[in-house]
Amino acid sequence: MPMFTVVLGMPAWLLVTIGAILGAIIGSFLGTVAVRLPAGRGIIRAPSACDSCRQRLRPWHLVPIVSWLALRGRCQSCAAPIGRGQLAAEVLGAAIGALAWWAPIGLALPAMVLGWQLLLLGLLDARCLWLPWRLNAALALSGLAVAVADNCLPFALAGGGLAYGLLALVAWGYRRARGREGLGGGDPLLLGAIGLWVGPVGAVHVLLGAALLGLAVAGLMAWRGGRIDAATRLPLGTFLAAAAWPVFVLDLR
Repeated sequence: MPMFTVVLGMPAWLLVTIGAILGAIIGSFLGTVAVRLPAGRGIIRAPSACDSCRQRLRPWHLVPIVSWLALRGRCQSCAAPIGRGQLAAEVLGAAIGALAWWAPIGLALPAMVLGWQLLLLGLLDARCLWLPWRLNAALALSGLAVAVADNCLPFALAGGGLAYGLLALVAWGYRRARGREGLGGGDPLLLGAIGLWVGPVGAVHVLLGAALLGLAVAGLMAWRGGRIDAATRLPLGTFLAAAAWPVFVLDLR
């Protein structure tokens, strides 16, 4: 287990529990942001309410994971379904908070910060194929901050440059060959920001992992009878986010 177990004098199971609870709370917030941000709705000041009937939610409706299960995924007032994306955000947020303690010594807290940022970006891309440049910029700046603190800025800059260049080159090649865009403008920026966290080798691992995830999803869609062709749009940003966090936590850099 990592350094924090010794420094804080706390048993591993307690750190994992605290991380999971904190992660579930943050995941709940990120799930809400992923719904409200694309719609241009308020995030901080707007009260929590049902998206269907606008009934204001009570505190016992807002307990991460537990409330969704207790309500069986439906609003108590109007019985409208509560999207499974909210439950997924809370579960994934909790998993990030718990599993981050398996990161290299001293990197558990940065791993949480990275994971929760990637979670939001992945949710947004999965929901509406959108990777806001401000969130990509925040991911990049936090990666630079960690690199400076860890005294590995050249390593991070090399990773960011290579990562952005790889995907930008793929986008340029596709555009030249097919005469149309094949990647969203946010995808190279996202991989570039990820590269600042994982370095050059890690960036290659992330791109390979994302490609494999994309192929797996496409294969599943085809197996279920979906149509897969050149016009099919898949959330590459979600695959990049999903591949990046294990690369950082498992130190595959």
